[in-house]
Amino acid sequence: MQTAASSSSLEKSYELPDGQVITIGNERFRCPETLFQPAFIGMESAGVHETTYNSIMKCDVDIRKDLYANTVLSGGTTMFPGIAERMQKEISALAPPTMKIKIIAPPERKYSVWIGGSILASLSTFQQMWISKQEYDESGPSIVHRKCF
Repeated sequence: MQTAASSSSLEKSYELPDGQVITIGNERFRCPETLFQPAFIGMESAGVHETTYNSIMKCDVDIRKDLYANTVLSGGTTMFPGIAERMQKEISALAPPTMKIKIIAPPERKYSVWIGGSILASLSTFQQMWISKQEYDESGPSIVHRKCF
């Protein structure tokens, strides 16, 4: 955000599919900033870094170290330039000072969720966990526990 506020040379032009060219200035930085500061758009919620930290802190103390050291970014929203470094900085500020923080940002992360789901669905062991609509209608939510746990 500091970069966006102090520099107008960061404008970038994009050509749209219809041939129209648009120029975007500091909006390029203000929009993703709402992931970390939802109050910018009037939302009273925690930023993505705080949500990540809170989620880790709700886990068993024995696995927190591994979670801090293996946080993987996935999905299209994580494609903003610099997001991995920003997450690293923000989570490091919240976590215990002795904790090793490692944010992993795979280049294919835009599709990581789909890729993971595809791999999971192809496993024969997962197929026995499938629940049909009829099974769910007959048993309700308890069918999930019976078949999956």
